[in-house]
Amino acid sequence: MRWWDIDLVLGLEKDLFPEDAWSRGMFWSELAHSRGPEATRHYVVAEDGGRLVGYAGLASAGDLADVQTIAVARDYWGTGLGGRLLTELLRAATAFECAEVMLECRVDNVRAQKLYERFGFEAIGFRRGYYQPGNVDALVMRLTTKSNSGSAAGSTAVQGTEIND
Repeated sequence: MRWWDIDLVLGLEKDLFPEDAWSRGMFWSELAHSRGPEATRHYVVAEDGGRLVGYAGLASAGDLADVQTIAVARDYWGTGLGGRLLTELLRAATAFECAEVMLECRVDNVRAQKLYERFGFEAIGFRRGYYQPGNVDALVMRLTTKSNSGSAAGSTAVQGTEIND
């Protein structure tokens, strides 16, 4: 993801997460930490025929990574694109030498929970009222990469869709 992707990302963000969409400033801040030798973030976009159809981001700190966001356009749900984006984030976590990957998922987002479980994430707790302003709880999930070495490095291709850093 680059700065010129932000407007398109915001359009998808507002469509998918109308109550708790990230702001332009939040994306700019994340991208500011995604380049150079001291980078602690990794953000990618997925495009199909020049259309932005998904994006994802990861933050790292020491040996811990956190999936910040994954979003897939509604008409691409069920195509494997979410899995491909998650694979890219897990590759980045490996490059950052992270032993664990954490994430928060809305308790009402069963589709996302099933994706994370397929990749080996386990539920470890809740964050009450995490998503605001809707006051929706978050399920906290963790993947320990040491015990899952290499399993997330496989390809989940989506015909005609490419992932770009």
